[in-house]
Amino acid sequence: MIRFRPSLPRSLSGRAALILIVPILTIQLVFSLQFIQRHYEGVTEQMARSLEIELSYLLEAIEDDPNGAQDIARALQFKLVMPATWDFTTDRRDFWDVSGRAIIRTLRDGLPLTAVDLQYDNGEVRLLLQTSRGPVNVQLDRRRVSASNPHQLLVLMIVTSILMTVIAFLFLTNQLRPIARLAQAAEAFGKGQTIPYRPRGATEVRAAGNAFLEMRGRIERQIEQRTLMLSGISHDLRTPLTRMKLDLAMMDEEDTADLLRDVEQMERLVDEFLSFTRGDAVEDVEMVDVAALAHAVAENAQRMGQDVTLGRVDPVTMPLRPQAVTRALENLVGNAVRYGTRAVISVTAGVRVVRLGVEDDGPGIPAARRDEALHPFTRLQAERDPNRGGGVGLGLSIAADIARSHGGHLRLGESAALGGLAAEITLAR
Repeated sequence: MIRFRPSLPRSLSGRAALILIVPILTIQLVFSLQFIQRHYEGVTEQMARSLEIELSYLLEAIEDDPNGAQDIARALQFKLVMPATWDFTTDRRDFWDVSGRAIIRTLRDGLPLTAVDLQYDNGEVRLLLQTSRGPVNVQLDRRRVSASNPHQLLVLMIVTSILMTVIAFLFLTNQLRPIARLAQAAEAFGKGQTIPYRPRGATEVRAAGNAFLEMRGRIERQIEQRTLMLSGISHDLRTPLTRMKLDLAMMDEEDTADLLRDVEQMERLVDEFLSFTRGDAVEDVEMVDVAALAHAVAENAQRMGQDVTLGRVDPVTMPLRPQAVTRALENLVGNAVRYGTRAVISVTAGVRVVRLGVEDDGPGIPAARRDEALHPFTRLQAERDPNRGGGVGLGLSIAADIARSHGGHLRLGESAALGGLAAEITLAR
């Protein structure tokens, strides 16, 4: 079944303008039609009937006394031509001449008319009448048979309507501007940016703006408190771990090798936990060359002996948190080389978004479990156990959280080129 979606404006200002303009146009159309049909044509028919009476009297005078008919014609302000000097057999009027249709219809009801000419001169009516003494021509002023021209009234109505529409649209735009500013502030905060915002506009808009400011303040306080708490936890955990490493370094290496590996594993786990809970809220947004950032991540991985190369890299500069995006990209690269042998980084610039992709030749993730893989502390396979060299299930979660904080998302798929996992971070521009 085919469904047709209405082609309506997507913006609130466009829809509000549509709601404002459509009723005005409808009222104008209905009023114009009713005015022309009921008033303009009706008055014209009444005037044409009066003219019909005068013409009937003139025709009777022509039958009785053709010579005296000229005096009667002058008294009635007609121009009488006997016999007729012009001859036409069909009515003539302009297509848009609405009153002309009423004139012809009314005069033909009670007069021996052959034809009516309304095109020769817009200010005149020319008639061809049949009498017992032959055809005669009667010429008269159009104003005697037509209602006063309503064009001036219609033009005044249209001009006034346009003026009032413009005034109403300006007022409406002024009322919608605070909503647009609130949307901008909310969108920026969703990307991790804090822009100045002051509630304005109607009472309901001010209430929504104040609620947004309160919500933003609570979230910022929670992030600040969480950051302070994690800083203390980091200090408290790293200090005993450092002492343990020093004590183990002074002992026999054969007895402490396993313990040193355990301590290093604990430090790595602590780092991942802190990265996940800290997020990127403490970092400022700045203009960053995304292509250079991708190059730096690839070079760092190559220095560590990992097979990481660059694919398509579009030059693009955009505002973001460089350390956070670098951490997210490094997490994807780390997963790629941990479960595969090589990884390819790509940067694709679009009109509204920038996509950072990492593809590998590993086993990939089944389509049914890709959403599950983005959940924190999720390890899909036994070989991903941290005690066996795997992670704690936070790499993809951290990358997804960083993508969301930049107004984007993390998407998992299958690499068409390498056959493994294709992870793509989308960042809103």
